[in-house]
Amino acid sequence: MLSLIQKSEEGLMKKVVFLSGKKVNLRPYDKEKDLRNLLRWISDPETRQFISSHAQFPKSLEKEEDEMRKRTTGPENVFLIIETKNHRPIGCMGLHKIDWINRTAESGASIGEKKYQNKGYGTDAKMFFLNYAFNTLNLRKINSAAFSFNKRSLAYNGKCGYKIEGVFKRQFFRNGKYHDAIMIAVFKEDFQNIWKRYQKAD
Repeated sequence: MLSLIQKSEEGLMKKVVFLSGKKVNLRPYDKEKDLRNLLRWISDPETRQFISSHAQFPKSLEKEEDEMRKRTTGPENVFLIIETKNHRPIGCMGLHKIDWINRTAESGASIGEKKYQNKGYGTDAKMFFLNYAFNTLNLRKINSAAFSFNKRSLAYNGKCGYKIEGVFKRQFFRNGKYHDAIMIAVFKEDFQNIWKRYQKAD
């Protein structure tokens, strides 16, 4: 009987959908389901080079759990897992440092499963996530940053309406060299027309 209840609960958890996109769903983070995937994604050398400096050190499961607790709690954070329509976790996306007075936030995202990279899953997730940020949370500006060598990130953020606002010269050290940080942002009013076109597109 207990195993049937557990299976039923697992089935319900698979169906949790917070935001429903065209290609992906976004749902709340669940430690039991997601912690090991997140640790695996950020530990991969190809992925790690594109993310924050704290990820450049080896992590234990306990350390990642502690960091996820900080990233998923409090009124200044929104963190969601990106899934395919078949409920396969493939990445994550978040808003951090939400400033409820100035109506701004910082965004971050990653498609950790390599077979799903460069296939539009990240763009779809970001479009629906930004719609939530602007038209549900009533934020007005979302900031982000990308390494100058991360052309993929700059391209897909550009599709979602982000524009370059500045450059921090030789800000980050990766692969034996210092690289510029490209500061990007999207305003609500600029996003709205892009969002309307995206909704109509096949």
